Amino acid sequence: MAVRTDQNESRFFLSCDISLPVTCHVVQADHIFLTENRAPELFVECRLYIDGMPSGLPVKTRLQSSGQPYHWNELITLTAKYRDLTSLSQLAFTVWDASSGDCDIVGGATISIFNSKRQLRTGRKKLRLWPKKEADGRIPTTTPGKVPKNQRGEIERLDRVVKKYERGQIQRIDWLDRLAFSAVEKAIKEKECKRDGYLYPSLVVDFCNFARRDYRVVFQESGVSFHVPTTVPSSNELVTVWDPELGRTNPSEHKQLKLDRSSTHCKEQKPTPDERKLLRKIIMFPPTRPLMLEDKKLVWKFRFSLMSDKKALTKFIRSVDWSDRQDAKDAVELIGNWETIDVADALELLSPDFKREEIRAYAVSILERADDDELQCYLLQLVQALRFETSDMSCLAHFLVNRALSNIEIASFLRWYVLVECCDPTCARRYCSMYDMLENKMMELSAKKDGDNGFMLWQSLNRQTKLAHELSSIMKDVTNVHGSTEKKIEKLRQLLSEVFSEPTNFDEPIRSPLAPNVLLTGVVPEQSSIFKSALHPLRLTFKTENGGTSKIIFKKGDDLRLDQLVIQMVSLMDWLLKLENLDLQLTPYRVLATGQDEGMIEFIPSTSLSQIIAHHHSIRSYLHKFHPDEDGPFGISAQCLETFIKSCAGYSVITYIMGVGDRPLYIQQSLIVNNISVCPRLHLDNILLTDDGHLFHIDFAFILGRDPKPFPPPMKLCKEMVEAMGGAESQYYMRFKSYCCEAYNILRKSSSLVLNLFKLMGGSNIPCISSDESAGPKVADCCKGLDSFSRNSGWIWTTRMPYISSRISSMKVSALCSLKWSRPSIDGPNIGDNPGIRIGENMYILDFDDCR
Repeated sequence: MAVRTDQNESRFFLSCDISLPVTCHVVQADHIFLTENRAPELFVECRLYIDGMPSGLPVKTRLQSSGQPYHWNELITLTAKYRDLTSLSQLAFTVWDASSGDCDIVGGATISIFNSKRQLRTGRKKLRLWPKKEADGRIPTTTPGKVPKNQRGEIERLDRVVKKYERGQIQRIDWLDRLAFSAVEKAIKEKECKRDGYLYPSLVVDFCNFARRDYRVVFQESGVSFHVPTTVPSSNELVTVWDPELGRTNPSEHKQLKLDRSSTHCKEQKPTPDERKLLRKIIMFPPTRPLMLEDKKLVWKFRFSLMSDKKALTKFIRSVDWSDRQDAKDAVELIGNWETIDVADALELLSPDFKREEIRAYAVSILERADDDELQCYLLQLVQALRFETSDMSCLAHFLVNRALSNIEIASFLRWYVLVECCDPTCARRYCSMYDMLENKMMELSAKKDGDNGFMLWQSLNRQTKLAHELSSIMKDVTNVHGSTEKKIEKLRQLLSEVFSEPTNFDEPIRSPLAPNVLLTGVVPEQSSIFKSALHPLRLTFKTENGGTSKIIFKKGDDLRLDQLVIQMVSLMDWLLKLENLDLQLTPYRVLATGQDEGMIEFIPSTSLSQIIAHHHSIRSYLHKFHPDEDGPFGISAQCLETFIKSCAGYSVITYIMGVGDRPLYIQQSLIVNNISVCPRLHLDNILLTDDGHLFHIDFAFILGRDPKPFPPPMKLCKEMVEAMGGAESQYYMRFKSYCCEAYNILRKSSSLVLNLFKLMGGSNIPCISSDESAGPKVADCCKGLDSFSRNSGWIWTTRMPYISSRISSMKVSALCSLKWSRPSIDGPNIGDNPGIRIGENMYILDFDDCR
């Protein structure tokens, strides 16, 4: 093993020269808290992964039951040698508990053997254990041992300082070191006492050092010569030359940029007509489009001229060089004098793109102007925005808690949203702190006139959690019953009568988790039942304080957070449409996730379109049965048909904008995409219809363009819906298209609001939404094609376009206004030139001649 030197400037080993086996010391595990009342017997399993694949057999330590902290101080020696490793090699450590007879997972952590500088890790490392997860050696790993920077506190900072001292990077002064270490130990104990319960379980591992501390081990593949430089061929070929200054800031350009930005004539400068046109274009950029350097320079140059334009503020903030203290100071002063922005733009400032506390505090001050009804439309995203705050006690956290104190509905939903996020280990500490803040502030709330005090209000919310736990237990017992659905229903009603006090009344009224202003006083077992599906959801009927009933579906084994998000967006769009005096008779039923695999859904009496077609043969016959009218259209009351047309239009537009997938089409439909005909045969169980004509969608497992079936139609409209309106040539179908047109143009005005709400959800771990998800389109990917699409003058029919942003971006013609379905004649246009759709035996194409 030779030491490589370069004129005594650097000393290092190459990993390809080290023939020793890979070793490390497992030192100890801290903050391991087990729920079982037995003495734990822990051991650590270490496994090597090379390029995401396991290599060799795992090595285990001895059993340890000494108590906190659990000490092993045991050397782990693997079969692989350092020379055999790749730069993506990882060690996966899993802590197991063998006290129960079977090995239970305590937690796992993964750490790369080489750091980001391709140097071998040395010294002691404190790895964060992911509770109840086995260490994952894939790339990227789901159990990283390093705590993210935005989650590191004072304890983590002190640990890093101690490590630097141990590595010899801090000068040793004995008398000062003794004082410093005493202060560090005292500080750590105080911090641990304050945040007990929020500490991460951790595993301390000591990586081996080679020779002296100033000698590093640098990764190098075996067989590659380090000394031989790249030879330049004599022939005229392109040669790749490494430039050490590539990617660095050009000092001359940086100096010129600083001089331009510090110009004293900015206040007097006015943009020329061309510059004004370019500024207007930049301001109209969607919030998901990053600004180029030239765009930032132009906005900064004319910042004083833009202060009266509230839409320009977010672009100005993106143009500020926040690393420059003077620029940052001037920018904060300008923001205070800027024209007050809208709530939609304030939501953009709460995204992860903006880290400055002053900016986020300003956004919260704008949110304070929103009333309670509007705030509830954004509450789910505001809870997610807490992930991006720099501290647990942020302005946003205080704002949400204060608004919850004055509105029990906001308090109830805020509590549930936070409680569910506490199950996410990546941000559990942040949300546990938020939950404690809400509880403490609520308990301090004094009694209002003729009202409950804070303690009683908090207890009423706690009873919701108890109800959810009891329903979860009942559902588990019902699912374990073998036999027919009738036996399960009988068992359900028996359990409901036994669990709740006689005569099936609650000891104290419980606020409905779906509608906190409604008090539930008891359950009606004889009116409760079970749905015939794999998960056996419960359909429960509760008695309310006013003498009525409330029907709720309780579901376990399915993640309802995505349905909760989609229904929230439906409610928001319904609110936006009604602000423009357009009521499309939507049915935004309530959905609440009470956990990552359970939740409640408001039950709406309705029938699926598949059952309607099977029993009544057509939608028109079904509506005629409940609302006959000899003088009405098709023998149906005009109001019922109008409700059906409006709801069809509303959900067609909303599911199109949201890119909802796995929507059923009962008929055989041919979709023409680039001259390719695709004919899916699907069902209609995901679309329901009430007896008064309200159509609505359920079960949103796929959104943002994801779909389990190839070439899904973007508009969720089937032949039976069109026939219920009288066919494609009827006046009612024309009215349907007119409603679609109007709704689309109204929602397009709020495109920035929808985009900002989805961007705030990008940090969550909801499937299909999470920015960490490895498969499927992500929110950022769905939005990045907005600019190119918005420049198109006509409608583009594609199957995998960037969904949310492209669906509602501005176009020269409205997408739905421009849809004119016409049958091509023999001498008509070629189907390949225009997008088309086959319904039954008829082929319809899109005609752009009558676009308005």
